[in-house]
Amino acid sequence: MSSALTDLFPHPIVQAPMAGGVSVPRLAAAVSEAGGLGFLAAGYKTADGMYQEIKQLRGLTGRPFGVNLFMPQPEYADPAAVEVYAHQLAGEATWYDTELGDRDSGRDDGYDAKLAVLLDNPVPVASFHFGIPSSDALESLRRAGIFTLVTATTPEEALAVQYAGADAVIAQGIEAGGHQGTHRDLPEQDGTGLGLLSLVAQIRETVTIPIVAAGGIMRGSQIAAVLAAGASAAQLGTAFLAAPESGAHDVHKQALTNPLYVRTELTRAFSGRPARGLVNRFLREHGPYAPAAYPEVHHLTAPLRKAAAKAKDAQGMALWAGQGHRMARELPAGQLVEILAAELDAARTALSGKGDLR
Repeated sequence: MSSALTDLFPHPIVQAPMAGGVSVPRLAAAVSEAGGLGFLAAGYKTADGMYQEIKQLRGLTGRPFGVNLFMPQPEYADPAAVEVYAHQLAGEATWYDTELGDRDSGRDDGYDAKLAVLLDNPVPVASFHFGIPSSDALESLRRAGIFTLVTATTPEEALAVQYAGADAVIAQGIEAGGHQGTHRDLPEQDGTGLGLLSLVAQIRETVTIPIVAAGGIMRGSQIAAVLAAGASAAQLGTAFLAAPESGAHDVHKQALTNPLYVRTELTRAFSGRPARGLVNRFLREHGPYAPAAYPEVHHLTAPLRKAAAKAKDAQGMALWAGQGHRMARELPAGQLVEILAAELDAARTALSGKGDLR
């Protein structure tokens, strides 16, 4: 099964699917063409929007790629808490001269329609975030020739992923940028996640399916470390964020290495679910009070984030980034894959006693 995954791409390098317009077809194509596995992010898109991006990507590369879907979320948010947060954000709406978004804009992200598109137009790989597809859905995808991966943040979640019938698990450490892919959103567990190396080692002893390691990886030597810990491949997001092919806002790209942003933090401020981003004004002011309410808070803050980006105001944007953000390199995605692969080879040589680890 491990070879079934890694045979799809020469280098054990997966480009993370970053929703919100970052993981665009040109980025995924560049990574796949260089020997990694490029990914499209279907989150926050319509089913037709996802289909159009798949068509565009197929026109750019004939190599394997993946598509990521968000799982529908249960209704457990406290409406009163969301209302209080909306009042707190009123000043932001005034500042950016916009309205707050409709908190009731939908919770399933068009999951069923997107799944139908994938089954009608199979892609090589599909991954899932925020939960596990049904065993029937995973079996249908397998029959369609689609290799499936599901994010897990604990060994228990990884075991559930294997039990459901997924082909592989993405072990997401707490270092990861963007949203934590926890299967249940439990506020009492905020900030208690495992570091990546510990998580990979524990999951390796818990499941038999292949592991893709994700969280804070920026160098080939780190890829070597997670492979040594038991992973079959590494998934990198922030490392590709600054690439010219990335769809991230220029302000976001520049913030990664801007000395003004010295650290990241897990926050619910922008979406109502824990996500790691650069600490800016919005995160500091609203993070402590944001309720556990996804996607209600995501919908609520969407116009604010859009207005901040239009104004090129990094202090009001969701600057998602992993803990290794200061190590970002502004390189074309294909060149970055080649450099990471060379660093990986050098690290492997050094670890085997045939060279110096630098």
